[in-house]
Amino acid sequence: MTGEPEQLVLDLSHRAALGLEDFLVSSSNAAAVDLVDRWPDWPHWAAVVVGPEASGKSHLGQVWRLKSGADVVSAPDVSEAEIARLARSRALLVEDLERGIGDERVLFHLLNLAREHRLSILFTTRRAPGDLDIALPDLRSRLRAAPLTTIDVPDEALLKSVLVKLFADRQLSVEPHVIGHLALHMERSMRAANSIVAASDRLALARQRRVTRAIAAEALAVCAAQDEKG
Repeated sequence: MTGEPEQLVLDLSHRAALGLEDFLVSSSNAAAVDLVDRWPDWPHWAAVVVGPEASGKSHLGQVWRLKSGADVVSAPDVSEAEIARLARSRALLVEDLERGIGDERVLFHLLNLAREHRLSILFTTRRAPGDLDIALPDLRSRLRAAPLTTIDVPDEALLKSVLVKLFADRQLSVEPHVIGHLALHMERSMRAANSIVAASDRLALARQRRVTRAIAAEALAVCAAQDEKG
């Protein structure tokens, strides 16, 4: 025991900023950002962004949605209602393709509508369409033919920028050497960055201190222990 007094910390929800100005760009996601920037001048009526969990796919999809005026649907929820939504908005964001497709025939119809009427559909997924279990052969072929862009594991520069942003979202100012320590020792993923910043915030609140290197190191240990537990 450290003997330091700790205050009760309420587990309140936190929502990060998700606007265009909040999306951080580096070599690991530059191709996906370029895809969004080039809309509506896409050479194809559909595009796929592939990336690991918490890599920024949903954030980038939100940026495209705001730019294009697209409606949004989770792939498992795809139904006939999306036909009217695509016709109205002329653009549709379909998220989490790896979780399955609610109605494959409807999605195939949506792709045909997009091709025939110069509409746009953007898919986000953790796995490429070619690696997914899709029963309808025509849909499987159509999705595999769509241009695919990958978001890679974040490089060190992006990871540091993400940490600074996540702390700033929580109104926390953290010194550069603390950011450098975290980036050097943490798993290179957006999921890990979110977990470590949240743990650092909780510890700092409990100790009534700012986020120091010692607190950051403790947050790393806490998150590592949680990962080991599964």
